[in-house]
Amino acid sequence: MEGGGTFSGTGNGNHIENKVVQNFQKSFVQVQNILDQNRLLIQEINQNHESKIPDNLSRNVGLIRELNNNIKRVVDLYADLSSSFAKSIESCSDGDSSAGTMRSDAKKRIRSS
Repeated sequence: MEGGGTFSGTGNGNHIENKVVQNFQKSFVQVQNILDQNRLLIQEINQNHESKIPDNLSRNVGLIRELNNNIKRVVDLYADLSSSFAKSIESCSDGDSSAGTMRSDAKKRIRSS
């Protein structure tokens, strides 16, 4: 399922597909960056907890808040992705009935190979 086969019923379909793929890539990069940051936060929180030093333990309060905010951001990004994907599918299926046929045919070809 590379680049252009699925929605290639119309010229506009390729544009829509490319835009959807770019939005997905952008969002997934954002999610991955946040998750990488969360991994570092969790490591620091664990180190602070193990140290049992009062200043480190009190610092964990802010780190845990940051971690929670990051998790909320990831949830929001996934919600936006889901909504964007649903809208793009709607616009593709509303735009050209032959594009729907092309998608069905493409799925049949994929399954049979």
